[in-house]
Amino acid sequence: MSSRIEQIIEEIEEYVDSCKFQPLSTTKIVVNKEELEELLRELRLKTPDEIKRYQKIISNKDAILADAQSKADGIVANAESRARELVSQHEVTQQAYAQANATINRANQQAQEILDAATADANSIRLSAINYTDDMLGNLSELVNSTLADAGGKYRAFIEALQSTSDVVNQNRAELAPQAASDVDIAEDEAEPAEDEEI
Repeated sequence: MSSRIEQIIEEIEEYVDSCKFQPLSTTKIVVNKEELEELLRELRLKTPDEIKRYQKIISNKDAILADAQSKADGIVANAESRARELVSQHEVTQQAYAQANATINRANQQAQEILDAATADANSIRLSAINYTDDMLGNLSELVNSTLADAGGKYRAFIEALQSTSDVVNQNRAELAPQAASDVDIAEDEAEPAEDEEI
């Protein structure tokens, strides 16, 4: 079962894939800022819960070791009880001691093997949880950095487009200005003979 963080990252990827490309571009897309920010907000809120979950998995290491220790103690106790029974029941005390020591040694060996296996399992669980959390945070970091870089590029492109439009408008005004001055001169020249005729 995937975590909520993985689901949100998949939703962000699906959302980015569903966005339309900018006109005349095959790499830049148009995104709904509010929708993307909502997904990032939820991702930010869920991250601490996921980390707590993995910390809980790591804390289970102690429970695994305690259970293994309990089983080992039980094996040793049973072996010692069996050894005492052998000593009391067997006619040859020396043979009973030998059997008892062998039983205790086997029990101690089994107990150590159980503890070693439990320690290895607990360490493996802890390492897996840490690696998984690190991978998730790494993916989140890459996604945020990519989103920031993409947003910065779009902002710069928008500013450049506005500047280009402003330059075109100013150039058009400059080209129209001499024509407007020329029209005023012509109108004044046409008005002067009429005044002379009245005089």
